[in-house]
Amino acid sequence: MPTLDRSRLRLPPRRLAVPSDSEARTTRGWLPPGLRVYAVGDIHGRLDLLQVMVERIRADAATLSEDDVCRVLFLGDYIDRGPHSRGVIEYLMTNPLPEFETIFLRGNHELTMLQFLDDLSVGPGWLTYGGVNTLLSYGLRPPVAVPPELRLPTVQHQLRQVLPSSHQAFLQAMPAFAMIGTYLFVHAGIRPGVSLDRQRDDDMVWIRDEFLTSTLDHGVVVVHGHTIAMEADSLPNRIGIDTGAYATGRLTAVVLEGAERRFIDTAL
Repeated sequence: MPTLDRSRLRLPPRRLAVPSDSEARTTRGWLPPGLRVYAVGDIHGRLDLLQVMVERIRADAATLSEDDVCRVLFLGDYIDRGPHSRGVIEYLMTNPLPEFETIFLRGNHELTMLQFLDDLSVGPGWLTYGGVNTLLSYGLRPPVAVPPELRLPTVQHQLRQVLPSSHQAFLQAMPAFAMIGTYLFVHAGIRPGVSLDRQRDDDMVWIRDEFLTSTLDHGVVVVHGHTIAMEADSLPNRIGIDTGAYATGRLTAVVLEGAERRFIDTAL
């Protein structure tokens, strides 16, 4: 497998840095001066909305001074459900915002597709929750002319053949989290009550109810996607920005600067 060019990616260290008590009290939801961060929610194959969002981020960032730094994070779930999973990956790999530092985080849908390449047992769930749309985007159709017991192995073999090695490398290189200021960016959330340095990657891409219903102070503000809401969630301990783009036509991003937060989206 070819080595992914990581020169465009600013990957965080593998372990989470835990703010001290004093830092947590005084810098909750805080970025250092001169830094603006955009975090984009679940895209799910909507290349059209992604392209609109890129232009809106670029227009919004026009207010920055030459000395300001801008970072853009994509929070995972680039594929499945929508019609253009392959196109989304290819577009992101072209680095559509070269003037900004960019981080691509791992979502559970990317993780599941990669697992399916080696593990047939995840196939039924993946295909049920949007994987068929991804296959179609790569020019594959679920086989009907083979016996049922051979269909999943056939799909697995076909996907191995058509998935470009560059796409696979791009997805495999994605980290599960990024920490900037006192914001923690993940796809799904974190395990409440567990210290930041003991969080598991599996929770950061899959967790749902335990995290969403928690009112605990996590020591950071968690910015996440994964769970659809009609409006972006803006709470003291978390910011949720999955607004169901594949079905609603509304892809959402949060804009963070200093202690301020605001939202932009692709709605007309």
